[in-house]
Amino acid sequence: MKRLIQNGLMFGNLFHVASPALVERYNRALKHLTGKTTALTDFHVDISGYSPEVGDELGDDHYLNHAGVNRQFILLSTEQKRCPLLNVKFSTSRDILRRFIAANESQLFALTATDAVAGELVNSVFEVATPAQLFDIRQVRVEADTTRGTLRQADQLAELVDRFKSEEDGWFDDALIAEMIETAEKTGDVTRNPVRLKHEVFEQQNFWTAHFGGLYVFQNVEHPALIASGEKPEGVPLDRVFDLTQGNAIAKFLELNGLVEPIIRARGVDGAAILRQKMGFLAISVLADKGMDLSGLSRSDLRRMAARHASELPTEFEGMAAMVRWAESGGKWPRIKSDHPAYFYCLRATNTPNRDLVNMLLAELTPLDFRQLFICHKEAFYQQYRNWPEAKKDHVAAFLAREYAVDKAGARAALFGHEPDMSGRSTSVQDRPKRRRETESLVERVGPWGAVSSRSGNRGRR
Repeated sequence: MKRLIQNGLMFGNLFHVASPALVERYNRALKHLTGKTTALTDFHVDISGYSPEVGDELGDDHYLNHAGVNRQFILLSTEQKRCPLLNVKFSTSRDILRRFIAANESQLFALTATDAVAGELVNSVFEVATPAQLFDIRQVRVEADTTRGTLRQADQLAELVDRFKSEEDGWFDDALIAEMIETAEKTGDVTRNPVRLKHEVFEQQNFWTAHFGGLYVFQNVEHPALIASGEKPEGVPLDRVFDLTQGNAIAKFLELNGLVEPIIRARGVDGAAILRQKMGFLAISVLADKGMDLSGLSRSDLRRMAARHASELPTEFEGMAAMVRWAESGGKWPRIKSDHPAYFYCLRATNTPNRDLVNMLLAELTPLDFRQLFICHKEAFYQQYRNWPEAKKDHVAAFLAREYAVDKAGARAALFGHEPDMSGRSTSVQDRPKRRRETESLVERVGPWGAVSSRSGNRGRR
């Protein structure tokens, strides 16, 4: 994984904890949640406060997520909302944390100015011993407080103030007044500056989980289904249960629920250019597997190499090529049905609340497109990456660093349409300045055969 870390493709965008004050607050929260502390004075944390350095020190990468169900978190700054979530067990967890921080940003900003906020994403179950228990998780409640109990004491003070105002002899109750003064010294004036966190319950009906080899749970759609990355589980309360080998059934499920659309017909993007990109990444993946040296090649070199080795490229490549020829030259519509290996490579999620989950599923259905796998399903990407030959790791890390990291928001917008960035704002091709759209195609800038690497001298200014 060293190549990915060095190229900013792993453990990137983490929040740096380096000051003695932040380290001390982190240790207070860590002690409160787990009974452990860290001796490190410089480390990085994700949106949940998990640190890979601390995990390595403790010998426990799940020190904030034991049993993988009710994830604990430590907030040192509202800036953590821009960080990724590492060691993901549920696809909804990062979004819940981001929405929680955004909904309470001003309160959390004030609380984290002097203390850490520690909490937990509480599901309705404490463990998932069987796949059926996943269906008991309908909501996730966020519980949070500072390590000194500021919110709990603020609620207590609010109750004391209500008693003082409502009880007839409140003005003469010295014990009540003394308790109010003592509590107010810890919380401040809650009547003028109420300390409350809102939006603490979030729905969780459609999600991916890493449990049981990876499962996609679609409950809140017209035709519900469960899709397994490995073996199909038994005893779940759904009639439709598929695995990734059942392409026809999955395709029908996606179509019946209106969850996908052909890239070539998607509005606002150059579908042919996107498919040509996918062909390029597929060629890189296959040729690298065959031991061919791809280092130092320009995009035109790669295109020529793919043409020379066309007979060695898989059916997926030719299927996408036929679709590109139809889009650019007209002619007969290619008959690429759900049993064709290229079928899922030609799709993207429609703009629904399930878009990210569907793109994640499509990434796993199209493993040769390592860029989409990296963007949409990092856990699956890292798992595949570990088993690749060293030469392929070199080529893939280099291409992702050059072709994706140079313009992450642009790549996501070109591929998936309205894709939220790390702060939650929506980015789309239409959001780009009109003059820039006219003079430079966004799609061409973020593909293996576009303009960026061929003008390598300009990359630093983009």
